[in-house]
Amino acid sequence: MNTHAPLAIIAGFSSTIGRAMTQQLLDRGWTVLGFSRRPVDLHHDNLLQIAIDFTDEASIEMAAGFARDAIASRKQTPDLILETAGILHSEDVKPEKALRDMNMDAFLKVFQINTFGPALIMKHFLPLLPRQKKAVFAALSARVGSISDNQLGGWYAYRASKAALNMLIRNAAIETGRRNKNAVIVGLHPGTVDSPLSKPFQGAVPEGKLFTADYSADRLLSVLETLTPQDSGELFAWDGERISP
Repeated sequence: MNTHAPLAIIAGFSSTIGRAMTQQLLDRGWTVLGFSRRPVDLHHDNLLQIAIDFTDEASIEMAAGFARDAIASRKQTPDLILETAGILHSEDVKPEKALRDMNMDAFLKVFQINTFGPALIMKHFLPLLPRQKKAVFAALSARVGSISDNQLGGWYAYRASKAALNMLIRNAAIETGRRNKNAVIVGLHPGTVDSPLSKPFQGAVPEGKLFTADYSADRLLSVLETLTPQDSGELFAWDGERISP
């Protein structure tokens, strides 16, 4: 692995957007530590894949320890930490259209992946951010997690899990900013990306608003380049728009 290249840590890099962001960073000459629950068919001299279970704090803590050891051996701190795991639906989870559709098992599963997992990633990985230079932690959130932007209702668990994630990001930014003035901690809205997550709902997407993963990844990375510590705690869309909570 190239010890002189900028270093990124990506948790959940097996997701569609996570993989696209990993590939783009590798293409730009970065070194990537990629954490995921399952192996990814992506091979590169500057990519190191590590297993992680986002539902198990011991696994997350172990992964952070691995990253810490890798950082120490390289004598290089990360420039970017990304959290890109997420769930909207699965075989046993469907976005709710009405109150009567809600159930506890689905809520727990959605929150476990979209909220609790990222919270524990922040707990164990944010201390890896350097203090002597700008470094970014970003988690994939969603515009539908904005309370003020919600005009349609529905999708109770998903909306609530992302709204909670946005609050966690704000909290972490405030706390981290007290001791690390160079940290940038933000949420990212990738737009509607052509992926298994969006597949059942693509029919309602306006023309020109269904993005490829590569396009979304490129735009998100461009947005991250422009952010400063003054932007910490906010949610930004793929086009740089600041989204209200």
